[in-house]
Amino acid sequence: MVSGTTAEKLAENLAQAIIDGDFAPGTRLDEQQLAQRFAVSRTPVREAIRQLASSGLIEVRPRRGAFVAEISPAQLEILFVAMGELEASCARLAALSMSPPERRRLEAFHEQMGQIARGSDATAFAEANHAFHTMLYAGTHNPVLAEMTAALRRRLLPFRSAQFHLEGRPLRSHDEHAVVVDAILRGDADAAHTAMLRHVTLVEASFEELCAARRGEPAALDQR
Repeated sequence: MVSGTTAEKLAENLAQAIIDGDFAPGTRLDEQQLAQRFAVSRTPVREAIRQLASSGLIEVRPRRGAFVAEISPAQLEILFVAMGELEASCARLAALSMSPPERRRLEAFHEQMGQIARGSDATAFAEANHAFHTMLYAGTHNPVLAEMTAALRRRLLPFRSAQFHLEGRPLRSHDEHAVVVDAILRGDADAAHTAMLRHVTLVEASFEELCAARRGEPAALDQR
């Protein structure tokens, strides 16, 4: 059986390599070469490719193999807009529906994330960030909305994780979370919705800034 941790870590590393430009759009991904590059067997390579195909970073063509996909800024924009609307709805419902124990756990976990944000481990913060958002989805007490949001999040995961490598981004993300958490603890649904929508917008802007920095260009940050 493939270790989920091995495949997920490989998917993260491969996604990072694609985003960094190590594999150009249209490049065919050879399983054996990838296994040698990342010092793993071909089994987790196949699982990592499957995971990244769901995000749109990789295109699997029948009888031809896996290729690095060309993702346009317009396509990413569509995905992030949808993500923002879904996550904002989750935050709004969480503010209305979370039980007192759930609110206390959210507050405590957010405080713990502050310690991680002050560190230098972007991967650790990305993992904690995933858990934080998952708590919000569960807090809606609406499994349909929670599953829809989680599914779209899986598609955007490589891009959302990559932006934490931008200098200072974990701390800024934690500050954005603080506004969401405060609204949820107060039961202010409208404020929670607004804060989460802004947070996801800044996630997108941070990813764009990271890509521009790696190309040696100034980023045009979207402060919608």
